[in-house]
Amino acid sequence: MQVSSNIKEINAKQKEKSIKRSLKKTELLRLILNIIVVFFVLFPIIYAFVMSVKPSQELYDKTFFTANPTINNYKDVFKIAPIEGYIINSLIVSVIITLFQMVTAILSAFALHFLNFKKKGILFAIIMATTMIPGETTIISNFLMISGWGFTDSFFGLVAPYLTSAMGIFLFRQAFKSFPMEIYEASKIDGASDLGFIFRILIPLSKPTIGALAVQSFLGAWNMYMWPLLITGSDRYRTVQIGISMLNSADSQSMLLMIAGVVVCMIPSLIIFMFAQKNMVKGLTTGAIKG
Repeated sequence: MQVSSNIKEINAKQKEKSIKRSLKKTELLRLILNIIVVFFVLFPIIYAFVMSVKPSQELYDKTFFTANPTINNYKDVFKIAPIEGYIINSLIVSVIITLFQMVTAILSAFALHFLNFKKKGILFAIIMATTMIPGETTIISNFLMISGWGFTDSFFGLVAPYLTSAMGIFLFRQAFKSFPMEIYEASKIDGASDLGFIFRILIPLSKPTIGALAVQSFLGAWNMYMWPLLITGSDRYRTVQIGISMLNSADSQSMLLMIAGVVVCMIPSLIIFMFAQKNMVKGLTTGAIKG
């Protein structure tokens, strides 16, 4: 009996060791696959950074890395074009669009969920139907409208078509559906106004959704190209995406300058995404699962 029990213990220990080894192998394989995927995803950024520190005479060399890295391309970008002014313009436009989209999305989602009025479902369906219309189909009509008002080449002309977001309204409405209606009714009994309920209860409890929409709106506004290209005509209101594209020409020096400008342009987007990606994922999944 003792011999058989000892054999069983030895077999159990061997099974545990084999399971641990297999788990370690699977974890190692996952780590290797993650590293490979991350490398392929980040390769364009790595390539842009490596090219931006190359001297102009090494642009067409077959070697990937350069033996003589330089930051002169970055210095020349700020000397040749007013990139700092373009960056400030993009920041102003992005912040204004982000703030207005959050305010309009919160107020609209509150009305669509907590308030009772006729044709509420039809109104929400019309709002969501606008997401199926490509932005390129409305860019000419938007330009004719803004130019008719006399706001071409201005900050108002840059931000006017993007002050609200149907997707933002959808995100907040889905988030607000997780709040029971009794909370709103209790706040009304306590004498709270609708705005008081929004700022004291809804907004503090909707931080993940606010973070998700803020990141999405800011990056979308920061990366706009066609609309600023159409609506602006001077350096005073030109955004960074348009300014970077103006550095491109046929010679190797200008190509490296444009790549360096692209790297400078990517830095705010990367910083915001790195620090806000968790809130972005939480906000996008809020209201998707009910339990």
